[in-house]
Amino acid sequence: MGVRGRAYFWAAAKLGLAIAGVGVAGSPAAADTIEWALVQAYQNNPSLNAQRAALRATDENVPQALSGYRPKLSITAQGGYNYTSEGQQVPIGSVLTNSQVAGTFLSRNVAANGTYTLFNGFQTANRTRQAESQVEGARQTLRVTEQQVLLDAATAYMNLLRDQAIVDLNRRNVEVLTEQLRLARDRFVTGEVSRTDVAQAQTRLAAGQTALANAQSNYATSRANYRRVIGVYPGRLAPASTVDRLSPNVLEKAIAEGQANSPSVLAAMYGVDAAALAVKISEGALYPNLALTASVSQGSNPAFEVLQQTSAAVVGTLTVPIYQGGAEYSAIRQFKETLGQQRLNLDMNRDQARATVEQSWAQVEGAKTTIESTTAQINSAEVALNGVREEARVGQRTTLDVLNAQQELVNARVAHVTAQHDRVVASYTLLASVGGLSMPRLGLDVVIYDPQAHYQQVRDAWVGVRNPDGR
Repeated sequence: MGVRGRAYFWAAAKLGLAIAGVGVAGSPAAADTIEWALVQAYQNNPSLNAQRAALRATDENVPQALSGYRPKLSITAQGGYNYTSEGQQVPIGSVLTNSQVAGTFLSRNVAANGTYTLFNGFQTANRTRQAESQVEGARQTLRVTEQQVLLDAATAYMNLLRDQAIVDLNRRNVEVLTEQLRLARDRFVTGEVSRTDVAQAQTRLAAGQTALANAQSNYATSRANYRRVIGVYPGRLAPASTVDRLSPNVLEKAIAEGQANSPSVLAAMYGVDAAALAVKISEGALYPNLALTASVSQGSNPAFEVLQQTSAAVVGTLTVPIYQGGAEYSAIRQFKETLGQQRLNLDMNRDQARATVEQSWAQVEGAKTTIESTTAQINSAEVALNGVREEARVGQRTTLDVLNAQQELVNARVAHVTAQHDRVVASYTLLASVGGLSMPRLGLDVVIYDPQAHYQQVRDAWVGVRNPDGR
């Protein structure tokens, strides 16, 4: 094997081992790993943190619904000047004479009122159940976002690792092509080759430099995307491996798990529950309403020539709706249509989950096959390149033949690097499609966000404007 062949061999060996997950001898111990990148994204990604805030806001629907079980209390205070003019009959001797009496007085009144709903057509109970379904649905939506962020992080990591490998391959290719051009010029001087051979070497070097520039541009783009998704700029990236061990090993099992555990499917199921309860809430408007009202008031000068007045009352009110313009019937019909829509959305999400699993499974199998074929392609291209070079030395091959064989080897190694990238990304995609791309399943060392904690803190809160975190 010649100098150029050895340069290509060691470049491909190093890059192939890095992508496949085998460390390179002599490399520094400290490096960014894909697991570390996933933890950073889980903790810092703004999209994920925004969805967590949205879930906490949805948690507040439950105490708002539970408020229907609680009394409503109020205090009213009044005060002000009043003017009164009254006509009276005043006896003067044996004759009654009309007299006008007028006066201005300051009145004050303080009253306390309390209302408690005893029955409202089960609307409070149904609103509470609906709010709980909305919370469960929001938790599944958070899982959707979490899986997407983790998948984006894994993809960004592998994209950067792939693009760095392709940059290295193209840089070494330019070095070899530069050497090839120098040899062509030397042989042209001695009359072994023509000017055409030199021009062909120059053309191929220019093409290699263009490919290197494009690879560097792609690397810069992947680096910026890495920063956007993971939250920090990358250091030296360590090899990454697949997560096949965490996914089902049979397609039928993967489909069943995907349709049962996909967060999109579960969110749609809770959407159906919330829509069904919305129908029951709207039907509650047709039921009688029974409320109990208690009040007590203390007045000073509440009326002309009345110095003090105290009153208290406990009143039960029964309201039986007869006809309210038809809006309540329209609302019932409207929510029934919404329920039908949510059921169709559930069917659509199940079909989508199945299709996603099948597609991801095919990508994994396709990447496996591509790795095998590109490995064989590299081995054949190396043999062919060495043979073409030896034949060129004895005049049986042209410079163009050598350049073509060399380019085929570079293309094979780039395809191999890309296939290994696709293999890792496809394994993460398959795990996400079955609803398993989560920190507990990955087993990474990170504090897991617990949505139940905030829910329990606010569910039974009767008063207070501060959030549990102190804001």
